[in-house]
Amino acid sequence: MIHICEVGPRDGLQNEKRHLSVQQRIELIERLMETGVRKIETVSFVNPKVVPQMSDPEEVVAGIRRKKGVIIAGLVLSPRGLERALETELDAIHFTLAVSDTFNQRNARRTAEQSVMEIEDMIRAAGEQGKPCVAILGTAFGCPFEGDVSEEKVLRIAERFIWAGCRNITLADTTGLANPLQVKRLVTKFFAEFGKNIELGLHFHNTRGLGLANVLAGYEAGVRHFDSSVGGTGGCPFAPKAVGNVCTEDMVNMFHSMGVDTGIDLERLTDVALWLEQQLERRLDGMMMKLK
Repeated sequence: MIHICEVGPRDGLQNEKRHLSVQQRIELIERLMETGVRKIETVSFVNPKVVPQMSDPEEVVAGIRRKKGVIIAGLVLSPRGLERALETELDAIHFTLAVSDTFNQRNARRTAEQSVMEIEDMIRAAGEQGKPCVAILGTAFGCPFEGDVSEEKVLRIAERFIWAGCRNITLADTTGLANPLQVKRLVTKFFAEFGKNIELGLHFHNTRGLGLANVLAGYEAGVRHFDSSVGGTGGCPFAPKAVGNVCTEDMVNMFHSMGVDTGIDLERLTDVALWLEQQLERRLDGMMMKLK
């Protein structure tokens, strides 16, 4: 069984020129819930002057008509963001940093070490409130500014978050630099270090067209948790030439073609992608939606 975290309402929208309203974002989330998606990253608690696409996250979370069995998650970058997130009805908190210092400085105005220490504290604080969390390690497969990123550094940061109490780690290829052999190697090292009691997820972008190939490599190495974005939307405001995430409906189609269950209705999901394309008023990158 494949477990998908749909990141379209957050990562998918944060780089869009057309800003969707609170009600449009709520409708996107509710449409996604009806497809069988069981986890959705819905909002991020960031400065709206920096990322206006993510404004009013409290209103979005409060407005969602909940569906039993669907986890509603939100992204946090700072202690103030965590305070805001804990005042909502989120089911899970996602923390993120970039492993490379240059990227993290641009994204969070901190060194990687400064962010690690902050996130360790925030993981403990979220745990005290009974909120499960995921630690997302961006630029885990390479940095557009620094080039190669040490796999040892990635593993040591993951270890610190695990010691702080986080049982869910996601390795993110923020700008699409990963290749399948690299993915298999890092995943194998991760499982060798931490075993399979730690839930490992993978988050890929399709900047160089290798998104689905990297998903398959991760699957073959034993990963069953993947992030993806409806319509292939996404990108990072701080990453040059970054394009969308792995497309959810294309990934679901790949797994279904292989006889691997995702629990998602592909037809309904593709309809959501077509609806989102209308809201954004531009052609999206997904392939399955072009067959309808």
